[in-house]
Amino acid sequence: MSTSQQPDPRDRPARLSVGVVGAGRVGPALAASLQLAGHRPVAVSGVSDASRRRAGQLLPDVPIVTPAEVLARAELVLLTVPDDALPGLVEGLAETGAVRPGQLLVHTSGRYGARVLDPALRAGALPLALHPAMTFTGTAVDVQRLAGCSFGVTAPEELRLAAEALVIEMGGEPEWIAEERRPLYHAALALGANHLVTLVAQSMELLREAGVAAPDRMLGPLLGAALDNALRSGDAALTGPVARGDAGTVAAHVGELRRHAPQTVAGYLAMARATADRALAHGLLKPELAEDLLGVLASGTDGAEGETR
Repeated sequence: MSTSQQPDPRDRPARLSVGVVGAGRVGPALAASLQLAGHRPVAVSGVSDASRRRAGQLLPDVPIVTPAEVLARAELVLLTVPDDALPGLVEGLAETGAVRPGQLLVHTSGRYGARVLDPALRAGALPLALHPAMTFTGTAVDVQRLAGCSFGVTAPEELRLAAEALVIEMGGEPEWIAEERRPLYHAALALGANHLVTLVAQSMELLREAGVAAPDRMLGPLLGAALDNALRSGDAALTGPVARGDAGTVAAHVGELRRHAPQTVAGYLAMARATADRALAHGLLKPELAEDLLGVLASGTDGAEGETR
């Protein structure tokens, strides 16, 4: 095949040497996934003992070196550091001359698009933002979970195909996110996933307090069904005392939470108000029942003592 017939590397990268800067939970898993697709991890940087252990487990025999050495060895570099550390890292690598022209530089931050990589772009790098919409454990199970995982993709238009190809090679599904929408996109994911963990952990604690021996076993089917219904039907899946307008039951809940877990009251009230608003807007909560319910939620105390003594 002649040179003119070779595929444009911007359209679909060939087999690449891969480096990881920041061996947290995400970077080694993505590099291991790229390895399964035929790419070659060559270097990883990590500071803590935990990050070095993760790198050793997911990327055995890959040397642990400095960030600058990772960039010197790799054609594709994954920058998998915390969001707040990313701008300074990129600026530092560019200022010290570590970035090479033609190098694919990929960050995995949900908050930022490709613009945070501008210092590297000016040094000749090819900037990609590939954010996996998944929580990571730092173990081999993460590589399996990437199959079918959506990635928020942001890149210059001329690199869009290359970005999407890398996601597909990792088993993911690319979802294009405009640069200016990245913060909103990330807020949406945090609202769902991060707050879900907090809600489930609080629910398990309360069930233990109520005497349930296996809260996880009790919640598993319930929460699985609720999540499935919500994803399928949206607000039509709302159920429970708030959506029904059972003001007395909600007041009893508030009273019990104040007595046994006062730290959960504010969150319960906030979520109940949001639920009531959505149930009203979608015709699930009858207006004639909403007044008493909203009164309980506004005060956080009305009727609670009488219902729980």
